[in-house]
Amino acid sequence: QVQLEESGGGLVQAGGSLRLSCAASGRTFSSYNMGWFRQAPGKERDFVARMTWSGMTYYAESVKGRFTISRDNTKNTVYLQMNSLKPEDTAVYYCAGGIDSTSLARTYAYWGQGTQVTVSS
Repeated sequence: QVQLEESGGGLVQAGGSLRLSCAASGRTFSSYNMGWFRQAPGKERDFVARMTWSGMTYYAESVKGRFTISRDNTKNTVYLQMNSLKPEDTAVYYCAGGIDSTSLARTYAYWGQGTQVTVSS
């Protein structure tokens, strides 16, 4: 079992930055693929970014060049650095962990409770 807890969300003006953190429990964190997803009101949960256990990174086109995913296996933590934020980035952001290396939310077994990110114009 892996438990995930996000932090770092908040209210920021357009053009600003936030860094989300996701702390994981469990001794096998380093072997999991980790992802960030987001869900705006009335919309589906969308892929944002992911990092494989080996360090490969993948991003949604909408955030490429603005967001950076990273992980510190010594701290069992994955991060999402978000720069040049836009109002359309407003959503609840979720951290997820899984065995399969995919961008599909349904393939991730473990989820955090989410953290709200609001970008004002």
